[in-house]
Amino acid sequence: MTEKIFDGFRRGNKLITCGNGGSAADAMHIVGELMKSFRLPRRIENCRPEFLQRAQELFPSDVEFFKANLQGALPAISLVGETALLTAFANDVTPRLIFAQQIFGIGRSGDVLLAISTSGNSENVLFAVEVAKIMGITVVAMTGRRGGRLRHLSDASICVPADEAHTIQEFHLPIYHMICLAAENEFFGD
Repeated sequence: MTEKIFDGFRRGNKLITCGNGGSAADAMHIVGELMKSFRLPRRIENCRPEFLQRAQELFPSDVEFFKANLQGALPAISLVGETALLTAFANDVTPRLIFAQQIFGIGRSGDVLLAISTSGNSENVLFAVEVAKIMGITVVAMTGRRGGRLRHLSDASICVPADEAHTIQEFHLPIYHMICLAAENEFFGD
């Protein structure tokens, strides 16, 4: 699973996350760990020197501020935070496709979708996976012991040894923290 995510980043693609309830919170948490420093410094002069050169040309008085505060990021986006879009699409069309619509709109071949569902059978997550597969997006998943349909639709999945949603989510936390730490070390470590 980690290598599939890394391969997406190496190709210049993004990680897209989704889930419901506590898994939605996890989807957002993962993006937060990837888009800014988690444990290692991510100095932009080390990872984006071309940005600083362009900033020097356009906004020289702000270069030092950018250097001191901007951090290297791994491109990641969660589909759960677009409240206006989610509620409008659910109301006007169908809640079953709230994540699929976003995958259709922003997903690109080579991206990676991390789908999180404790049961592995969340309909809106499964439809997002189907649209992702149609579009050439790699699908990785975290779910519970049985894995549901999600387990079989994913290119890689982690099915934790638990059956109750709250316990499954507790198992997911150290797994995705490990993935985020490994990604940070891979792309920003010495």
